[in-house]
Amino acid sequence: MSDNLTAIVLAALVVLAPTWITFHYLYKFRSSKAMSTRDAAAFDALNQTAARMEARMATLERLLDAEAPGWRAAEMQGERHGLG
Repeated sequence: MSDNLTAIVLAALVVLAPTWITFHYLYKFRSSKAMSTRDAAAFDALNQTAARMEARMATLERLLDAEAPGWRAAEMQGERHGLG
């Protein structure tokens, strides 16, 4: 009886344990790939902030175009000379 129990326990350790561990970590990996609700909310907030910043930059560029029409050319010269 002891030999049969040893064979069953050994078979469980050799076959079932690695299979269970593999599926456990596959499930963990797949579930961690999805974005959590907290991460999704943070992403949405960052996306909205980026959209507002883009709108502000467009407004500033429009104002600079009206106030100082040559500012883009001056900026490009500064970049060429390593100043920008």
